[in-house]
Amino acid sequence: MDTISRKPYDAIVVGSGPGGATVAKELTEKNKKVLILEWGDNWRVRGTNWQTAAMAGVPGRSLLVTNKALAMVRGITTGGSSIFYYATAFEPPVDMLKSYGLDITQEIQEIREELPTKPLKDELIGPGAGRIMQSARELGYDWNKLPKFIYQDKCRAECWRCDYGCPYGAKWNGRHYVEQALEKGSTLINRAKVQKVIVENNTAVGVEYKKWGSTFQAFAPKIILSAGGIGSPVILRKSGIYGAGYDYFYDPLICVMGTVNNLNGGKEIPMATGIHMEEEGYVMTDMTVPRTLYMLFAAEVFRFHKLFSHSNTLQIMIKAKDSLGGRVTYNEGVRKKLAKEDQAKLMKGYERAKQILKYAGARDIFKTWYVAAHPGGTAKVGDIVDSDLKTKYENLYVCDCSVIPEAWGLPPTFTLIALGKRLAKHIAAGF
Repeated sequence: MDTISRKPYDAIVVGSGPGGATVAKELTEKNKKVLILEWGDNWRVRGTNWQTAAMAGVPGRSLLVTNKALAMVRGITTGGSSIFYYATAFEPPVDMLKSYGLDITQEIQEIREELPTKPLKDELIGPGAGRIMQSARELGYDWNKLPKFIYQDKCRAECWRCDYGCPYGAKWNGRHYVEQALEKGSTLINRAKVQKVIVENNTAVGVEYKKWGSTFQAFAPKIILSAGGIGSPVILRKSGIYGAGYDYFYDPLICVMGTVNNLNGGKEIPMATGIHMEEEGYVMTDMTVPRTLYMLFAAEVFRFHKLFSHSNTLQIMIKAKDSLGGRVTYNEGVRKKLAKEDQAKLMKGYERAKQILKYAGARDIFKTWYVAAHPGGTAKVGDIVDSDLKTKYENLYVCDCSVIPEAWGLPPTFTLIALGKRLAKHIAAGF
């Protein structure tokens, strides 16, 4: 076993998604030496089918399937799932988080000053999204443009690469912060799969990880797990925190699709517009996906006659706030069934989406099979971590979707960046 000296780093960050990347960047700016351990590769993002399949479509690694045949996708690469997200900057639920002692008001303001969070300009709204928004508004829905983490001067209209990773640098993702951290002295080790936290006298002192079949150890006075809603609880369990990984959410979604005339679409930014049906427990947005993914969705539900209707199909996503339940296994398997009340939320959204699509002139309307978006709540605040995101072990913290304490149903990136900024301040103050 190879060991990195016990004192070259001030902190080790495990994972490089929005939470971990933010902690690393913020600590580095405070003159701390940070080691980032990332399971995935650091290939340059090209926005292709093949690269996406390698980073987010490998069964048992990045493509997980529950025991009820519901697929769950995560990005295993530098930047994590933020490479493939739709850059939607949904407002964090400030009041809910405050009730758990998490006040991120200041951090939200910092993010607004630091990152783009405005809705897209009209010229970047695709024809499908525009037609859906017009139909929804005429039916009385408060359907509006959504805020986006997108540098609009770099964004390209009629581009379909949001799903596959933006090769133009228009979409903010965790890599941006990782690169800033590296420029200021942090270290990134890729293909490093962390196995457990090394604990001495109830204090975290390092981590053990595997790379190319060999086992290594790295040491630092502060350890931050940001391996995601599935990865972090497994590391916690293997480190002696056995309550992690239970009663989680996975934000199930379906897409509703309908064919229209006079539309040459299929290449546009998804989730550009939408509505949060908060009382009914779901979000509805436009959801134009690339041709390959559209064909997969259609084939899954045996709509083979629609396989080549991508360019003239309107697509609406319904994403539900699902109830907590299930468990993550020791091998990062996912066990959870979609509760009847959560299916009912999706079906309610389906009926509304059908109404909007029909009013927009759509025919042959169908819905896709269930998919899960961003699992979390596997190391909740108030249960596994405290309001400083610290575990029962001294100097061991968690900062990713795992810590969200309640059912969710929203894009989590804005919240995770804010939590990362808050945690970095707390850790830096303790040195």
